Amino acid sequence: MSVIYQTTITQIGECARDALSDRMLITFREGAPADVAEFCFIHCHGDFCGQLKPGTRFELGDKQYPVTAVGEVAELNLRELGHITLRFDGQTQAEYPGTVHVAGDVPESINPGCTLKFVA
Repeated sequence: MSVIYQTTITQIGECARDALSDRMLITFREGAPADVAEFCFIHCHGDFCGQLKPGTRFELGDKQYPVTAVGEVAELNLRELGHITLRFDGQTQAEYPGTVHVAGDVPESINPGCTLKFVA
């Protein structure tokens, strides 16, 4: 298995956890505009090696989730901005161009220092 992308969450926006109740996790790299950062899990941007597609695996801390759908601009957004919207609903068609869908339960807690990665 090879790591496609790996990063560490460094900050959590004031409203970021609210999206979890809607089965979403929104990320952005450090340096995000303040009005965006408020809603995001902020991370130190990592290198991107490979292709983000259904069948890859998303890992958040020690939890693993199969990727079920990838929106047409999700990979570009992650590469360029460290921005991605993850939906924990297992859909096989991306709802929006920047969304990545995964199967599994919404994480109960996410804290600074938590590792986020995609593995092929």
